[in-house]
Parts: sequence; C-alpha cells; structure tokens
Amino acid sequence: MQLGVREVAKILGVSEKSVYRWIQSGSLPAYRVQDQYRIHRAELLEWVTTKKIPVSEEIFAEPHGEDHPGLADALETGGIHYRVEGGDKETVLRNAVKTMRLPEGADPEFLFRVLLARESLCSTGIGEGVAIPHPRSPVVLHVSQPSITLCFLENEVEFDAMDGQPVKVLFTLISPTVRGHLHLLSRLTYALRDPEFKEAINTQAGREQILSAARKLDGGAEKK
Repeated sequence: MQLGVREVAKILGVSEKSVYRWIQSGSLPAYRVQDQYRIHRAELLEWVTTKKIPVSEEIFAEPHGEDHPGLADALETGGIHYRVEGGDKETVLRNAVKTMRLPEGADPEFLFRVLLARESLCSTGIGEGVAIPHPRSPVVLHVSQPSITLCFLENEVEFDAMDGQPVKVLFTLISPTVRGHLHLLSRLTYALRDPEFKEAINTQAGREQILSAARKLDGGAEKK
C-alpha cells in the first residue's frame, strides 16, 4: 500500500514539512510517482520501528477489504522445506532465509540480521523442538501478503529454548503489517497445540499432509 506525504504526516503526527525533510535527507524511503512522493506502508513501519517513533494506530490497520490468509495459505506461500542444514543457530537461520521466497528487491541479509538480533534478545524456541523466528517488532518487508516458511532441520540445534530441548523445526514469519504478523503467529501457536497438526510436524510428514491438517484448522476457525 502506497501512502502520500499528507497521509504519512497524519499517521506520524508531524507536519508535512517534516516528512519532506526526512525524504530529502534520505532518511525516509520514498519513491517519485508523477512528481509526487509515495511511501510504502511496510517500509514506513520498518522506518518508525527503527527510529522508535510513536505512531497512530492507522499504520497497523489492514487495507480496506483485505483479509488475513489462513495458516494453509501462508504455508503454501512461504514453502515447506526438508533437511535444511546447519550445526548452530546462526547457520540454520541463514540457511532458512535462503529457502524463503522473498520478493524481488528484498534483502535476505537484512532479514537474517533482524532474525539474529531477535534471538540475541530472547530465544524464539517455544519448546518441544520448535522455534518461531521473528523480530521483536514484526518483520516488515516489501511483501504483498504474510507468509510462513517451514524448515525441518537436518540436525537438531541448540536454541536456548525455554524447555532446554534442541530445535529441529523452524517456522519463519514475514508480513507487510503488524496485524497480519500477529494473526499468523496466533494461528500457528494454536495449530501447534492441535494433535493432528502437531503429529504431522513431529513426524516431518509430507507437504500435502501438513497442508491438509492446516486447512482443517482454518475451516474450524471460519466456523467460529
């Protein structure tokens, strides 16, 4: 979603002059479209997060008419990968990023550094051999929809998980919005408590079996 200078000023609670100053100094990423500056909402969120700038709740809102994808759709978008190599946390994170279907122009090295920085603050290992790498503030890239990339590791890796167990499964989330990220994170956390989905993950079942279990959960959520 592209925003104009006036919209950005309203969201940030500053004058349009301030926005122009940030753009002209090269601080705020912006694009010229027919002699007007346009700012991608995802990049704006990334920028304000980095700068620790308080913002209006409007920046977290989904575009009008946009629905959150289900768990199965997010997994299909992100991909399911087996035997991802690495003997330590840093290596498996780097290799997990390499498997991700990032959009053209996205910087995989930046994403890797963000994920690694998050791990230095607190492990994303949630226990029972599973980790959900994501930044302290949701990953914000120039993507059109949220996705989850599932990686089964070739070797168990020490991840400083809360239960002390090494990690063998990574679910990596990326999203253009905070709400989209939090929606998928909550859906995934719920799914990992479901016996059928949990069994499919623990046995490293085939892609279709995993997606089938996810679709059943999505169907149940729609009925609620």
